[in-house]
Amino acid sequence: MRIACLGGGPAGLYFSILIKKARPTWDVTVIERNRPDDTFGWGVVFSDKTMDGFRSADPETHAAITGAFRHWDDIEVHFKGRTFVSGGHGFCGIGRLRLLQILHARARELGVSLVFQREVSDPDPYAAEYDLVVASDGAASTTRKKHEETFRPNVQPRANRFIWLGGRIKLDAFTFDFQETEWGWFNLHAYRFDTDWSTFIVETPERNWRAAGIAAMDTPQSVEFCERLFADRLDGQPLISNAHHRRGSSAWLTFNRVLCERWHHRNIVLIGDAAHTAHFSIGSGTKLAMEDAIALAGVLSEHTGEISKDEIPAALQRYQDVREIEALKLQSAARNRMEWFEQVERYAALEPEQFTYSLLTGSQRIGHDNLKVRDARYIADVERWFATRSGAGQPRPPMFTPFSVRGVTLKNRVIVSPMATYSAAEGMPNDFHLVHFGARALGGAAMVFTEMTCVSPDARISPGCLGLWNNQQLRGWTRIVDVIHAQSDARAAIQLGHAGRKGSTHIGWEGADQPLETGNWPLVSASPIPYIDGVSQMPREATREDMVRIQADFVDATRRAVAAGFDWLELHCAHGYLLSSFISPLTNRRTDTYGGSLANRCRYPLEVFRAMREVWPADKPMSVRISAHDWVPGGVSPDDAVEIARLFKAEGADVIDCSSGQVSKAERPVYGRMFQVPLSDRIRNEAAIPTIAVGNIYEGDHINTIIAAGRADLCAVARPHLADPAWTLHEAAKQGYAEVWWPAPYLGGKIQLERNLARAAQLALQV
Repeated sequence: MRIACLGGGPAGLYFSILIKKARPTWDVTVIERNRPDDTFGWGVVFSDKTMDGFRSADPETHAAITGAFRHWDDIEVHFKGRTFVSGGHGFCGIGRLRLLQILHARARELGVSLVFQREVSDPDPYAAEYDLVVASDGAASTTRKKHEETFRPNVQPRANRFIWLGGRIKLDAFTFDFQETEWGWFNLHAYRFDTDWSTFIVETPERNWRAAGIAAMDTPQSVEFCERLFADRLDGQPLISNAHHRRGSSAWLTFNRVLCERWHHRNIVLIGDAAHTAHFSIGSGTKLAMEDAIALAGVLSEHTGEISKDEIPAALQRYQDVREIEALKLQSAARNRMEWFEQVERYAALEPEQFTYSLLTGSQRIGHDNLKVRDARYIADVERWFATRSGAGQPRPPMFTPFSVRGVTLKNRVIVSPMATYSAAEGMPNDFHLVHFGARALGGAAMVFTEMTCVSPDARISPGCLGLWNNQQLRGWTRIVDVIHAQSDARAAIQLGHAGRKGSTHIGWEGADQPLETGNWPLVSASPIPYIDGVSQMPREATREDMVRIQADFVDATRRAVAAGFDWLELHCAHGYLLSSFISPLTNRRTDTYGGSLANRCRYPLEVFRAMREVWPADKPMSVRISAHDWVPGGVSPDDAVEIARLFKAEGADVIDCSSGQVSKAERPVYGRMFQVPLSDRIRNEAAIPTIAVGNIYEGDHINTIIAAGRADLCAVARPHLADPAWTLHEAAKQGYAEVWWPAPYLGGKIQLERNLARAAQLALQV
């Protein structure tokens, strides 16, 4: 087989090494536009885990890199005149030019042909001449542009400007420095890559870059600006730029986030930055590129015989299948970290301890438990600081610190999320609900939410939904609240809502969102738009009379919630239900004062909230659940969600419950662990209001990390509580936190559980 690698960076070179090693008889050529000793940028960073992968792929290359790199364990953060150090991270830095030299030497040793100073303007002639073309031609890939209709790239120019510099400074840690100026914040990412030299990357949002006048500076002036800004890190040494620029061009760059839907076309395949970029804040896109090379070489060399041209497309698809999930995970983590640095001013109000912790966990790949393994001392300091800040007294995991709002104090940060059980008849709470809510109150959570409780019969989602529109229901709820208060130290919260256009459907497990065949009730919504076209019942547009009546229903239900003894009240304005249908432009096409602008669309939900707040006790909290992202172009965006939160805050909301979606069947959410937490993070730190985080939060480590980082104040846990009513107590035992309340009759179980977990930990150490 004849293979051409278009681009002689680490991706193409490393692939050529691995495939030539696996198939010595194959003809492999690397074609590079620059000279052998040209390079742009300074150092490259790899984690210890990445280096282990390189050792397995090619021990000779690994040994050469190991002999030339600079290793460190610490991350050092400088913020507002204070310095924080977290150890155990395990990184190494190597000069980019030195890495290329190592790869050149190894490629030549194996018989790879290296061609320099040849520009490739069109990949197709190579595709005709060679059996396989590996497009390793970088973020500005000519190959990707030529066949854009096949690769379908999503290219997003990002908001920050950055400049890549170097200096003869011996840094002992991966160093972050944040400097506030009259124009805004500037960030430094710096690390040592050999005995004497370090990389210095300075970045800032475009608006700060322009406000500081840097757009008009030449490269020497830009370098001098950075030297003044980060003088404390330079030890008197100058910074140097080795980038090549046309006259009048800037040394400052913008990062393009690239993700291709398809990675191959006939006998052409993209690897590295050509297929997907990873922001420098997570380490290095070089890691991602070289791991692509390992995967592609592995797929191609798994054949026992030669690969025919007809078999190549299938092999390239296997490569994408093998690699895509892991690459997307890394790129997702890189996106999280990239967005953290792009929005650093969002976090500038955090105390330095929390700011640092937020930075270290910003990718969502590293959490509280992982940091504790890396540096137990650092986490002990964090837990001590957070416990003091929360009024907890003795240090403890962040999820077990108290939280106070108005006159209510929650014993920890875990709440049982509102979860529809569809087990009522005529809205009446029954014995099932007593056992369901009571069991979870005994299970250690700080507060138990009811499912969405409907304010009238025609406000129900289904015939199985709970209600609070009459006094018989009030008596049923009073019984449940009294049991929670008498038998546990948990608080009881009620969520009130109106299904709107999503009502009159089957209970969830018999056909979610499917309309009833008989016994339907009329539906109202902001506009006459069915939830599922051609399936759902058509709602009518709510008249002013409807709105007055429904508001009165909410107020009456609120009064009954007061009488029942609930500690907390939440208004449901999410998921496409009635009040949500007013807020979202996807479901509100009104032309009166309740439609149009965001302020107008929020008008009716705010009127309802205001009326409820007037009759709800002043010493008890109210929260509002919103869909902070519709996941549909033209719908509610995270920008809108911040403004929605501010509007409810101005009316007296104490907490925003940050969910998303379920407004339109056209939604395309980006799922994953804690996938909605960034929405909570943004609302909390931009609107300056406490938040509840929800969505695929299922480990104590998730909650500890979210709370300590300031991404939310409470975490609502749903499905884990369905599987395990005592989920919170079990998490306390797993974390070795014994100072947690258990029901007295269950203390024997607590002792046994803690003993079993301790024994399992000892056995694990022996293994």
